[in-house]
Amino acid sequence: MLLVPTPQLQLFPAPPPHKNRDKPVYLVDFATFEPPEEWRLTHDQVMEIMRLQGCFTEDSLAFQRRMLEQSGVGNATAWPPGILKCLQGHKADRSAEAARKESETVIYDCVRNVLKKTKIDPRTIDVLVVNCSLFSPTPSLCSMIINEFGMRTDVSSYNLSGMGCSAGVISVELVKNVLAAKPHSTALVVSTENLTQNLYHGNERGFLLQNTLFRCGGAALILSNKWTDAHRAQFKLMHCVRTQYVSEDSYGCVYEAEDAEQHRGVRLSKDIVKVAGRAMEKNFTSLGPFVLPVSEQVKTGFWMLVRYLAKKLGSTAKITPYVPDFKRGVDHFCIHAGGRGVIDGIEKNLQLTPRHVEASRYTLYTYGNTSSSSIWYEMDYVRKHMNLRSGHRVLQIAFGSGFKCNSAVWLCLNNTSTVKGGAASANGVANGHAAIKKEQ
Repeated sequence: MLLVPTPQLQLFPAPPPHKNRDKPVYLVDFATFEPPEEWRLTHDQVMEIMRLQGCFTEDSLAFQRRMLEQSGVGNATAWPPGILKCLQGHKADRSAEAARKESETVIYDCVRNVLKKTKIDPRTIDVLVVNCSLFSPTPSLCSMIINEFGMRTDVSSYNLSGMGCSAGVISVELVKNVLAAKPHSTALVVSTENLTQNLYHGNERGFLLQNTLFRCGGAALILSNKWTDAHRAQFKLMHCVRTQYVSEDSYGCVYEAEDAEQHRGVRLSKDIVKVAGRAMEKNFTSLGPFVLPVSEQVKTGFWMLVRYLAKKLGSTAKITPYVPDFKRGVDHFCIHAGGRGVIDGIEKNLQLTPRHVEASRYTLYTYGNTSSSSIWYEMDYVRKHMNLRSGHRVLQIAFGSGFKCNSAVWLCLNNTSTVKGGAASANGVANGHAAIKKEQ
């Protein structure tokens, strides 16, 4: 389980001047991919797929079963058709065509839904950004979308790969910077991941975790800097903070490679715990001045000064660092559903309540770790079930390979969601929470 160390914030630097204060970026709306029922599997079916691969030892199968049961991932998460063929007596299809078909199914569904919700013609899209860490085909996923939806020939497209689970925030920041030079423009962002070619077939434990956590998912969002979109936008982007933590142990803590038997996979290092903690500490140090009230900043500065003076005077007394109360500046939290340990660690060290991490836990249980799109499943949960109102601030936090911790703060302008926890939805949420509590 990943327990992120408590952020020990330094004295907050003065916020940089807002160069684009007169150029706000609006989130008009977004849509997430809802996997079809035939894609969803129970834990027993997942383990049956692993057994049918014929490559895992009994010890590896037992380890994956144990990790699956402790992961916080529920009994109805999605795997792509290429892998599901195993349950029908066929060999898994790991071809490029099967992988592209997975991406087409997920991406086309998200994009169609968000274009329909926003009533936007694809030919009016000026900027397109797609992030998918592990699948980068030729032609690109951007080209796939442009051709499918008939976008203009002069659309500015960007295809991001290898950026990890925090690429969703990176895409938003990229659009923010591009729109600064493109007044009165509209952007489409797509965040997804691809599993068809990324099932690990070896027996090294550092690689096996990916088989128990990652699932199919995706999200598409429409961003705009048009003043005419302000009245109908769901959110306004307030701040976007990116942290690239650089050290000898950070670069390789999430690393795609081959094991000793040349089986390809993503290896998770034992150093990921401390690396994630340091990256989050640095990110929140930069984020603090933007979201915390002055009183919290003063308290943090005072206790940092006390610690500095104690060290300068040679005192051996242990002074517990003051952890700023981010709940005073943020109403809702969307913590990347990377695993149960990630959510547990941030909940503990930021002193959040179960209500604050409800969206993250439910997303992990219902969809699994969908990589960069997980924060959008959480955002969708917040607006449907968390009494989101105009003026509320929502913080998205995501970790990624490299190692990165990225965050974005959104201001709710309108919450037009018609789903407020109706009978079917409420039962689903209640059943999910009951199952999570039972596991815990």
